Amino acid sequence: MWKNFSPLAATMAVACSVLLGSAAQAGPVLDRVQKSATVHVCIWPDYYGITYRSPRTQQLTGLDIDLSAALGSDLRVRVELVDSSFPTLVQDLNRDRCDIAMFAVGMLPQRMAQLAFSQPYLQSDIYAVTTRSNRAVREWDDIDQPGVQVAVQAGTFMEPVMAQALKRATLVIVKPPATRERELEAGRVDVFMTDYPYSRRLLDNADWARLVAPPTPFHVVPYGYAVKQGDAEWLAVVDEFVARIKRDGRLAAAARAHGLTPALVR
Repeated sequence: MWKNFSPLAATMAVACSVLLGSAAQAGPVLDRVQKSATVHVCIWPDYYGITYRSPRTQQLTGLDIDLSAALGSDLRVRVELVDSSFPTLVQDLNRDRCDIAMFAVGMLPQRMAQLAFSQPYLQSDIYAVTTRSNRAVREWDDIDQPGVQVAVQAGTFMEPVMAQALKRATLVIVKPPATRERELEAGRVDVFMTDYPYSRRLLDNADWARLVAPPTPFHVVPYGYAVKQGDAEWLAVVDEFVARIKRDGRLAAAARAHGLTPALVR
């Protein structure tokens, strides 16, 4: 059996230290948002159920598309969505390409050392996706075996976790324009690792895909909204927004609409 990872307590300890470290400082983000009447929101447009741009219609849908609109409504400002990604997230926030990242950003210690986070609003374990015809991977314990090719998307939290966890299998890091699902469907990998929201993409749209869940919690990660450090006022606005959408039911409604209720943090 693989070693199980339970980083939630450690992650929240880091969160507290980050918030305390920035509490004495105030930055310009809220002033900029108010003066421009615009909030710039970073999204990753390939995150099914969260911030997903349809290749056919170019329409954006997902829980955080809905909730970014809710943030704009609460602040009474216009929302401008900015394409980002997990590898460029820190740079995009720190260089003011966007004011907030709203695409279910995993609250990992290495990210929290560089960014500030709201309270969590979603969480997910790691799941495996393989094909129904794959003979090498039928259950969770088949993954870390010699000869098995295990794909992860570059820049996601699965990359460092699986690099540490795998002892026998081969880790394959997939970088754009390649995608995990194309590598899997082409037979170049046996399985790819993802979270609950992204797994819905294949399970909802590909009858050849099969989900393999860990038998016990493997590496549960909380997700929050990320902002740059050093602006306690803006972080407080974002954190209160998350608290408010939990209280008034908007978070639960968005999760229900996009099939993400099991990932909710209430």
